[in-house]
Amino acid sequence: APYRILLQTADSQIYWNIACGELEITEHWDWLESNLLQTISIFDNDEDITTFVKGKICGIIAEENRGKQGEEQEEDCGKFREAELKMRRLFGMPEEEKLVNYYSCSYWKGRVPRQGWLYLSVNHLCFYSFLLGKEVTLVVQWTEVTQLEKNATLVFPESIRVSTRSTEHFFSMFLNINDTFKLMEQLANIAMRQLLDNEAFAADRSLPKPCKTLKNVSALKRDLDARAKNERYRTMFRLTQDERLDGHTDCTLWTPFAKMHVVGQLFISNNYICFNSREEDLCQLIIPLREVSIVEKADSSSVLPCPVSISTKNKMNFLFANLKDRDFLVQRISDFLQRTPDSSYGDTSPLSLIGHSMKEKMKEEAWNIHFSEFGRGVCMYRTSRTRELILNGIPERLRGELWLLFSGAQNEMATHSGYYGDLVEQAMGLCSLATEEIERDLHRSMPEHRAFQNEMGIAALRRVLTAYAHRNPSIGYCQAMNIVTSVLLLYCTEEEAFWLLVALCERMLPDYYNTRVVGALVDQGVFEELTRAFLPLLYEHMQELGVISTISLSWFLTLFLSVMPFDSAVLLVDCFFYEGIKVIFQVALAVLHDNMDALLSCNDEGEAMTILGRYLDNVVNKQTVTPPIPHLHALLTSGDEPPPEIDVFDLIKSSYERFGSLRSDVIEQMRFKQRLKVIQSLEDTAKRSVVGSGSVLQANANMLTQSKHMTSCYWGSSSSAAERHDPSLPYLEQYRIDPAQFIQLFTALAPWTCGGHTPTLSARLFRLLDQNQDGLVNFKEFITGLSGMYHGDMTEKLKLLYKLHLPPGNMYAAHLETIKDLPKMNQVRTGSGLRLGLGLGLTASVCLCLSVQEQFIELCKTLYNMFSEEPLEQELYHSIATVASLLLRIGEVDDTSVSSYSVVSSGSLQCEDIADDTVLIGGGEQRRGSVLDVDWSITFEQVLASLLTEPPLVDYFEKKRDIQSKMAACRAQRAVERQMSTASDHELTQHSI
Repeated sequence: APYRILLQTADSQIYWNIACGELEITEHWDWLESNLLQTISIFDNDEDITTFVKGKICGIIAEENRGKQGEEQEEDCGKFREAELKMRRLFGMPEEEKLVNYYSCSYWKGRVPRQGWLYLSVNHLCFYSFLLGKEVTLVVQWTEVTQLEKNATLVFPESIRVSTRSTEHFFSMFLNINDTFKLMEQLANIAMRQLLDNEAFAADRSLPKPCKTLKNVSALKRDLDARAKNERYRTMFRLTQDERLDGHTDCTLWTPFAKMHVVGQLFISNNYICFNSREEDLCQLIIPLREVSIVEKADSSSVLPCPVSISTKNKMNFLFANLKDRDFLVQRISDFLQRTPDSSYGDTSPLSLIGHSMKEKMKEEAWNIHFSEFGRGVCMYRTSRTRELILNGIPERLRGELWLLFSGAQNEMATHSGYYGDLVEQAMGLCSLATEEIERDLHRSMPEHRAFQNEMGIAALRRVLTAYAHRNPSIGYCQAMNIVTSVLLLYCTEEEAFWLLVALCERMLPDYYNTRVVGALVDQGVFEELTRAFLPLLYEHMQELGVISTISLSWFLTLFLSVMPFDSAVLLVDCFFYEGIKVIFQVALAVLHDNMDALLSCNDEGEAMTILGRYLDNVVNKQTVTPPIPHLHALLTSGDEPPPEIDVFDLIKSSYERFGSLRSDVIEQMRFKQRLKVIQSLEDTAKRSVVGSGSVLQANANMLTQSKHMTSCYWGSSSSAAERHDPSLPYLEQYRIDPAQFIQLFTALAPWTCGGHTPTLSARLFRLLDQNQDGLVNFKEFITGLSGMYHGDMTEKLKLLYKLHLPPGNMYAAHLETIKDLPKMNQVRTGSGLRLGLGLGLTASVCLCLSVQEQFIELCKTLYNMFSEEPLEQELYHSIATVASLLLRIGEVDDTSVSSYSVVSSGSLQCEDIADDTVLIGGGEQRRGSVLDVDWSITFEQVLASLLTEPPLVDYFEKKRDIQSKMAACRAQRAVERQMSTASDHELTQHSI
């Protein structure tokens, strides 16, 4: 606008914008004349005038905005509620599925955009469009997403691509594509976290539990935004997972070492005050509230407006200024201080101290000068000068202290006094898989170093690893942890090494040290992407050789400690604790760059690995105070001519010169993309390993089973699936479903459809598969039962069907077992024991027989219902009637107690007689199932032999069934239900009109 009203005092270079506009600017001036100009004449100085005018104007603006926000929020809440109801109706979602946000956009079908609405819910991405009589409906589960990408091409301008295993979807024409993409990333990431570790997901629910109230529904988006801010805040300052950002504001910080005010942002959380300069690496500051002694408002001036002074217990003073709401800020810090306990921790010597050299003393002196200028301890100013000192190598005596400081482990240790000692006491003496693996690897941890050539070093390593396995059983112990921990113990006490290990495993290298090393695989993918970007020619060649995937795991898991001489690798660990994972990527790229010519001439993987191995073996630290210990690999592969030595300082320097443009936020973005691929790939691999490789049946069935399990974990926190999740079980035994979910999957997928009898048969199969009787069936059990019905031969199918009518499948028979003598129930007079190998808990020698007529009638009823929709329905009915009559006669011959029983319809049992009210007639007396003779029995061999005499039955059970058609039918049915729901809504609308 061309007109503004400014407030400026005579001696100030700063002005305040009071009003801005065109024609209404004269109205604003008239208001000022009548309301303010007369009043300010009573003030004695310019500062009071400024304070009064600013307060008056800000109050008017705040009041007006408050009224507008109230109206907008009420309107937005109504629209949001309407959108959520529409989402449930269009896509058939249950009420528990909560909408997070919705956006207007275009969905591309081929080259045609369809304008509609994108709905992002907790578990699904949905799209709906209805234009010119054409309807488009799309539903994608977040757990199915393999890639999310924001791109711009000629075909799809500024679009978001959502990829699954089978297809790609493109969305464009967003009002704010960045906000939409960030939310999609968050929801997909939450889904991946749940796939990776259900227990951790349940323990730290990032989203509030869904509730029917409007307040909680609209809070989901705000909670996700807060979650993203918390993660960025914790990552920026290396804080613990439970730290929650309270707020942040722009300000300036007085830096005594530079004699200037640095512009940046002040962050406040429940335990810390942090500052980060706007200019990267200029200054960073972390002040734990436990260290603060005084917070006070300093005198304000035109040069230093609204300052706040913070003093710490070690006599350091920090001056922040240009704070927008100083009073509120000081009150907030004071509130947090009241809740912050004082804490301290002891300090003892590390496991091994190494001697001094002149260069070491010079390094120590440089750091002492740095401490005098920038402070020492957790409140130290961190600047570009700090990084320069680290790149020159941290002195041996200061290494432990600075590792603790830069990793954030010192803060965690200080707030958990006595925790490590208690953990050691609890963990020692306990035996588990983790402790067995730890014992096996203890003597493989730096055996060449004198600190681990005696029991004292081994015992310290054992305590630290065992304590961490006890603290975090979901990780327990992973190979490579022993190598890293042994290095930590050389420079730190046991307690310090423990907290550094916590920082590594839980914050700095997330998901690295678990059974599937997911984090390392993710960073392997990131490294491949970086290699393609920086070294494209070499990337193509190494992909052909398959080298990158081999080297990256060993390099990253141990931070080069296992592939480089110790005295050189420890310098990379120095940089890692300050810079994070980016320095490991930089050095890895530098190693490939230095060996590019030799690698391009390689013809196989082994040759490339030898070149890289010899190079890393000869990376030396010429400033070391002890003679280097060469790797065994170097001794074996050095050949006649020893390869040239590479100075580790030159390697680090070149990595920063060539690849220092890498940024941590970009790496995190790349990690997210790779995490989707890695976890989905691991899911597929795990599925194939359960029953057999390449099985379409298991892949599809597991997708449905896993979906049911995930749904119960989120939508029903009190459900048995969520409560009884056990991460110690084999991977695919962690996905479990209850009877209601099992019936849905059985009805949709099983080849034996029995009409109204299907729920009964499903319940019997569930009880048979539920071997531990906990009311849950996992994927492995479910797929075993389904495979028996689809892929077994006729005998195997009949065994399964027969077993469903014995305990525990038949609850009536199970009840009889409690009142009858079990040996008598299982007695078989006409055959010996029969061995079954269906993987259903029947591998032991079991004598199988239908031991009461009720069980036999139930079997006939099941067969009758199975044939109700078959093409040869009448032939099958006749065959089963013939078999049933034959089996009844066999039972009569075998037991004279039923010889008086007559069979209706001239000695044959007709199909229509096998109903729920079937009775057997004998001696003129009706006898229902509740009083049947329990001595009557028919064995499986007799049933099998009788069925083999009827070709229609043989053909039916030998027929191959197709699971793919069942899966397609499920998807089609879901689409029809959504269309019917939409159509009915349209009809209701027309009717009301």
